[in-house]
Amino acid sequence: MSREESVLRFEKVSFEYGHNKPILDEVDFPVRRGMKMAVMGQNGAGKSTLFALMSGTLKPDSGEIHVSQGVTIATAPQVIPRDQLSLAVREFFLKCFTEPVYDIDPRIDAVLEVVNLKQHKKLHERVMSSFSGGQQARLLLASALIQNPDLLLLDEPTNNLDTAGIEHLTKFLVEYPSTCIVISHDAKFLNAFTTGVLYLDVFTRKIEQYPGNYNDVQRDILARIDRENKKNAQLEKKIQENKDKANFFAQKGGKMRLVAKKMRTEVEEMEESKVAVRKEDKTIRPFTIPAQQDLSGVILTLTSYTLHGGKKSVTKKANISLLKNQHLLLKGPNGIGKSTLLERIVLGSPEGSHIAEGVKVGYYRQDFSTLDFEQTVFATLMKAIGQPDEERLRATAAGFLLSSDVIQTKIGDLSEGQKGLVAFASLVLERPGLLILDEPTNHINFRHLPIIAKALDQYAGAMILVSHVPEFVEQIRIDDILDLGK
Repeated sequence: MSREESVLRFEKVSFEYGHNKPILDEVDFPVRRGMKMAVMGQNGAGKSTLFALMSGTLKPDSGEIHVSQGVTIATAPQVIPRDQLSLAVREFFLKCFTEPVYDIDPRIDAVLEVVNLKQHKKLHERVMSSFSGGQQARLLLASALIQNPDLLLLDEPTNNLDTAGIEHLTKFLVEYPSTCIVISHDAKFLNAFTTGVLYLDVFTRKIEQYPGNYNDVQRDILARIDRENKKNAQLEKKIQENKDKANFFAQKGGKMRLVAKKMRTEVEEMEESKVAVRKEDKTIRPFTIPAQQDLSGVILTLTSYTLHGGKKSVTKKANISLLKNQHLLLKGPNGIGKSTLLERIVLGSPEGSHIAEGVKVGYYRQDFSTLDFEQTVFATLMKAIGQPDEERLRATAAGFLLSSDVIQTKIGDLSEGQKGLVAFASLVLERPGLLILDEPTNHINFRHLPIIAKALDQYAGAMILVSHVPEFVEQIRIDDILDLGK
């Protein structure tokens, strides 16, 4: 491939966050014009950092990043920056440009139409924090599209989107004429449009480039691992044979010792030629979320809820009582009020819901705002335990791939996926009686999801779940469904 065909090229690029936190190690790869590529890798491997390097937000420690002349780059991040949540929609979009824009309103209208945000004429003055998670995901995509970039970078764009939103986004990307790179853990979504994969290996800090979609990459990786294992097995057998012969000849003495020495040299050469087999992504260890002891009777009563999304809010009656070991699925399209309802329940709203006295609530928020971003992981997990028990803390953290160096990191410095793992570790340590989960699959490596689903399926307390991922929900026992969309 000639250099002229690429819109972006990494040459021997290395980058690390501070001391002892390497992300990339002399990475080389090109991105050809018009390609639809996926970036894959373990939570915390540095995928979002890679985007920051591509866009120029971060600079490499060494090596060069070449962007073709005239190529513009725009990024739709995973979440709206916390300091921009208080902005109105118009202000949010204006911040996408470095130069003054005088025709911003019609441009906003046009791009909101593309991302399928209805009633956009009335949205320009709304504050960003007032939108649901799914609506915020659409606004993030729109903020990149409004810049009309030559290279579009999308960081976990399906998070919080309902089924209709994912279908709309998939169709858009299939038809999108420019170059696009997407970070996602949704294999089905990636398979629909990608023509290549950049795989960031968390162990080697290298980027492996593959043609095809996710399924093609999985097949190629597994085939390669199989070949490498077979080659190493053959070498290991020959090494052992030579070792045995070398020991035999060494005991004979005389000239046989020279033969033994030569064979030991051959053993060393064979040891060096063994292939370093690629380490597949680790998965979290199987876990359980212990339920609060001595639960009895009705844990949660829900008598009414409020629907949003129309011309005005509407209050509906409900008749739901959750007992121990009962699981409720809360359904409905983006923006209808699911997250708002969960928040009202947790805050103990006097109207519409009641949590029995003494019940401990474990709350997994999709924006992780229950976590203190200024605290370390260690302090967060210690608070969840409620008593000094460092041995249990470290054992639980290790099960969620939160290593000894990660637990000394501030929550705000973690990747979104790592924040999710901290939130789950906290729930394990809290032992809640009522578990409330708002989109718990967001940002999480898809390899972890079956393990998380099994833990939720076995949870013995009362549980309310919101999730737009049907494959995930299918793995969890659901005893009742409240569909706000009906």
